[in-house]
Amino acid sequence: MVAALRSPRGASRWLLNAVLRKRIVALVSVPLLLEYESVLTRPEHLAAAGVSVTEVEGILDAVASVAKPVRFSFRWRPLLADANDDMVLETAINGGAELVATFNVRDFGTAGVPFGCQVVLPRDAVHIANRKQQE
Repeated sequence: MVAALRSPRGASRWLLNAVLRKRIVALVSVPLLLEYESVLTRPEHLAAAGVSVTEVEGILDAVASVAKPVRFSFRWRPLLADANDDMVLETAINGGAELVATFNVRDFGTAGVPFGCQVVLPRDAVHIANRKQQE
């Protein structure tokens, strides 16, 4: 989400736009949305993206309105070293995600594989999404 706001031409922005246009399905949980809000409203991210807190809240509201809500039926923590990464993976696992798109691939390792969830870079997620839409 940070990269999507900060880089208007990057793969992360493409993924965000695809979610908002309902071309791909994003999964969100309440803890994950709260974490996004906390991170995205940091002064350094607001300044780099050239957006206000109100605009960030609007973007997150838009994402929440089109994303598939995930409730945790089972806690999988801890699987990863970072609790915030665990929150992302836990949302993905409980929601039955096929992919997690992140620049933090190394820290996720293969933790999602036993659950059928591949962790990929945003650019790879774009290629996968485009391939699926062509099928």
